[in-house]
Amino acid sequence: MRYARLLVEGVATWARADGDGYVLLDRAPWSPGGRELGRVPGAGVTYAPVSDASKVVAIGQNYARHAAEMGKQVPVEPLLFMKPSTALNAHGADILLPPASREVHHEAELALVIGRTLTRVDEAEAAAGIFGLTCFNDVTARDVQRREVQHTRAKSYDTFACCGPELVTGVSWADLRVVCRVNGVVKQDGRTSDMVHSPARLVSFISQVMTLLPGDLVSTGTPAGVGPLAVGDVVEVDIEQVGTLRNGVRAP
Repeated sequence: MRYARLLVEGVATWARADGDGYVLLDRAPWSPGGRELGRVPGAGVTYAPVSDASKVVAIGQNYARHAAEMGKQVPVEPLLFMKPSTALNAHGADILLPPASREVHHEAELALVIGRTLTRVDEAEAAAGIFGLTCFNDVTARDVQRREVQHTRAKSYDTFACCGPELVTGVSWADLRVVCRVNGVVKQDGRTSDMVHSPARLVSFISQVMTLLPGDLVSTGTPAGVGPLAVGDVVEVDIEQVGTLRNGVRAP
């Protein structure tokens, strides 16, 4: 199944993909007892971020080649950092380049959308608690990141957590191709099978630290090939069986 959040009369509304359109829903698809609100054509819809997550938990250096290009060792345990919900950005919306940075990078990633409350769960429970998958761009102010010990400012600017366009269920995360294109040119090309820590391992590990809530996003790390974005660029994150996330780039 494929789901999206659409702006309907200015309100972010969940919807289920249905042929060439969407069936509107009165609640998130992981919530029981929902009902249908009608149907809209797919052409011309405006997407909202694919989740109204309470938090975005992201993973650093989860691909060995990316760790190497950053001059880092692969962490023994997953390396966690946070992106605020205010950084969430939808498919089709622009990434805003902050004046404080002169080197903003793309990072194509597979993201997991949590479908139930998870606290201190094992990997089997973690896997069962992942509702679906989406495309994610962990946009990063790289020059800011280099100057600071931790990642918060570099990762948290408004529009720096691009996700969507859809949330897909029933797709295995074991070996998916993850590609980033900038203006049609391939910049990153990896496979989820190259992750150091699997999605189930990541979610289980995170749940030992903090409770994950339905709708929370876990972004799983980026393959090698990260690089700069400039005003006027169009950046795409393309994950097989999941979809293509597309965002323009502009000054605020």
